[in-house]
Order: sequence, then structure tokens, then C-alpha cells
Amino acid sequence: MAELRTGEGILRRKPIEHIEETEVGRGPRLERTLGLWQLTAIGVGGIIGAGIFTLAGTVANGTAGPAVLLSFLIAGVASAAAALSYAEFAGMIPKAGSAYTYGYAVLGELAGWFIGWDLLLEYTAIVAVVGIGISGYFGFLVNEMGADLPAWMLGAPGTGDGHRVDLFAALLCLLIAALLNLGIKNAARFETVVVVLKVLVVLLVIGVGVFHIRAEHYEPFFPFGVGGAFTGAATVFFAVFGYDAMSTAAEESKDAQRHMPKAIIYSLIISMVLYVAACLVLTGMQDYKDIDPESGFSTAFKSVGLSGLADVIAVGAIIGILTVMFTFMLGVTRVWFAMSRDGLLPHWFAKTHPKRHVPTRVTWIVGVASAAIAGFLPIGEAAELTNIGILLAFVVVCTAVIVLRYRQPELPRSFRTPWMPVVPAVGVAFSLWLITFLQWQTWARFAVWFAIGLVVYFGYSYRRSALARAGRD
Repeated sequence: MAELRTGEGILRRKPIEHIEETEVGRGPRLERTLGLWQLTAIGVGGIIGAGIFTLAGTVANGTAGPAVLLSFLIAGVASAAAALSYAEFAGMIPKAGSAYTYGYAVLGELAGWFIGWDLLLEYTAIVAVVGIGISGYFGFLVNEMGADLPAWMLGAPGTGDGHRVDLFAALLCLLIAALLNLGIKNAARFETVVVVLKVLVVLLVIGVGVFHIRAEHYEPFFPFGVGGAFTGAATVFFAVFGYDAMSTAAEESKDAQRHMPKAIIYSLIISMVLYVAACLVLTGMQDYKDIDPESGFSTAFKSVGLSGLADVIAVGAIIGILTVMFTFMLGVTRVWFAMSRDGLLPHWFAKTHPKRHVPTRVTWIVGVASAAIAGFLPIGEAAELTNIGILLAFVVVCTAVIVLRYRQPELPRSFRTPWMPVVPAVGVAFSLWLITFLQWQTWARFAVWFAIGLVVYFGYSYRRSALARAGRD
């Protein structure tokens, strides 16, 4: 296998044209069962969630006003630049791991490790944050029904009187882990059904709300200036990715080279159309100053006398956000699986179930870890763990697609990123710009996690990786 490695030391990488050969005999593989529309559903499930049901109202009320529509469009264009880069790689490298695998194959082992290690924390934290968000909607519905739950189970310590643990959020994380362990085929069927229900709820909101739009609510369109729309784009950007986590399932796609690029693009287009229509309805139904930052659509429909539909929206929000948990837990387990199969982490983690062909061990570990974060950390502290890694992954993927296009232009590509290198360069620039909005605490936590990762890499992974062993052999 020595000939199947390029470069030395931390720059060694797996040549893409031999990537299937480098996998032979090196551990378990995942079962290819996902079709195009199941992949698209997973992508839509990861994108649509908090963006419509929470962030749209938050940004409209305090940052952009009716121009929240432009905030989503700006963020969508920037996200599309990264999505097209992911699509090119997904067609060339139909393996688990997404940004980790792409970085490893193009930029070298240390770059791949850096992104993979980072995504382990980021994706796990996203699962926890989303679980906490769903727990808030659940508490709202319980109160609406007149039930009185014990205070100790209603939130993390410090979030309220008597709060000890956010029990519902923790149990949700464990539930998603159990679902993924049923096998990707059964789990994907469930995800597809739930995504369809979520889209129907969003279409119901749009279809009913459009009849209650008042043109005067769109004036002034830029109450916070044009800059408010761009600031809002930095906030809602985190609601327009999700395809990156979906792309980690490439190894479980029936025809990944054809289906993965299409699924990435389709999921982003579907989601952006729904985002734009929902923003038009929200800001047209109610003056932006009166929109509830936490439950914008519920309050908007109550304001026009449709309280019953507001409860339906709350249920739809729970269903919609649940699919985000599924997509990102799927993502982190596949990244972990790929890193372990490559020898960068102990091979014990890459063990798959003999019948269901899923990485059972890492799925339960992620389930328990996300449950602990969701149960015992306030949502603000948990959310701060989710930002930087995704943006850095975008930078790596967009950079790598440029490097590979010029290094190996002859490689067969089932999808080619258009307007090279302008499109991926836009993805790099926008991601770096958004990074400047992150607080210093986020950088501090990232630095600590990165330092731990360097210790693990040079203490274990550098000598035990499959490529290192191939070189010695």
C-alpha cells in the first residue's frame, strides 16, 4: 500500500484515484441503501428548523426588520458557494467523513485531522443545542395544556429556580441515538416522513399567512439600514447549512457519485425557497417591532385571531427541529467512524453492527455526550461551541476544491463547481468574514479543543494512521 500514499509526515494524503483501494482490508464499510430523495430529505431536515421557527423572528425583530428576507438571500448565496464545492467533492469521493475526508485527500493528514477533530465537537454541540430548543417548545405546549411539571427537570442548572437538568432535551438526544442504531435504512425512512410533515407545516403557514399580509408592514424595509440585512445574514447563515452533515452519508448512498451532488443542491434550493416565502409572510403579517423573537410565527398568527393554528405551528416546530438533530448526529458519527477506520483514532470506534451495518459504538457515545451537554449546559454556552468549526470546514473544502482542480484537472468529476475559482473563493471569503463576528470566548474554547487534538494527533494518530503503517510496510 506504500504506493497509495502521497507526501510524507503530516502532509501525506490518499490519492483520490486510489481511494477505494486504500480502504480495502482496512476495516468495516457502511451499507449503501440511501436513494436520491432520502438524501435530499436528510439535507432538508438539517437545513430547515430553527431558521424558520426561531431565527427569522429574532433577526426581523432586532436586526433587519422586513429585510430579513435579504438576510436569508445573502446567506443563501454564500452557502451555495460552499455547497457547490461540497457537491464536486461528493461526486469524486463517495466515502464517509465529508469535509474531513476531502481535506485529508487534498491538503494532507494534519489538515484532515484538524477538520475532523473540530467537527466531532461542533456537530455534537449542535445536536445538544437543538435538543434544548425543542425542550423549550415542549415546555410551552405542556403549559398550554395546564400541566405542572417538577422544576428540577425543566432546565440546566442556573437557568431557573429549582432547575437541575433539562431532562427532555437529554432524553431526545438518546432517542435520536437509538433511532440511528436501528440501521440507516429504517432511520432514513423515519427522517423522510418527518421532513415531509415539516415541509407541509411550513407550506400551511405560508398558504394561510399569505392572506393576512398587509403591505404597510414592509415599510420601512430597512429600519436598521442596509447594514442590518448583512448583520442578519451573519446570524441566519447558521440556518442555511446542513448539507455538509448530510454529505457525511456518501458511503451509504446507492449511487453517491450521481446522487450526492444533486441531493446537496436540491436540499439547498428547496430550503431557500421556503425560507424566502416564510420571511415574506412573517414580516407581512405583523409589524417587525411586534414579532416575538422566540416564537415569531405563533405570535403572528395569534395577532390575526388564528390561535389554534399557532398551536399547530408549535408542534410543527418541534417536528421540524427534531430532524436537525438527526442530520447532525448522523454527521458526527460518520466523521468519527471515518477517522477511526483511517487509524487516526482507535479502530475500536469503527466497529459496526453485524446486521445493521452502522457504527453502534460511536453513535451511543455521541448520544450520551450530547445528552450531557443538553441536560447540564445553558443553551447560550452550548451554542457557542457550534459556530467556528463549520465555518473552518467551509474554508477547507472551498480551498481544497480549487487546489485539486489545478493539481489534478484530469480526474473524472460527476459534478464540476461552476465559475472556478470565483465560486469557492466567495465561499472562503464569506466564511472568513463571518468568523470575525465570533466572540473571544468561542476562540478560547476552540483553542483548548485544538490543543487537545494536537496532543492526540502527535501522541497517537501520527504513528498509527493507516497511511503511516503503509509507509512503514
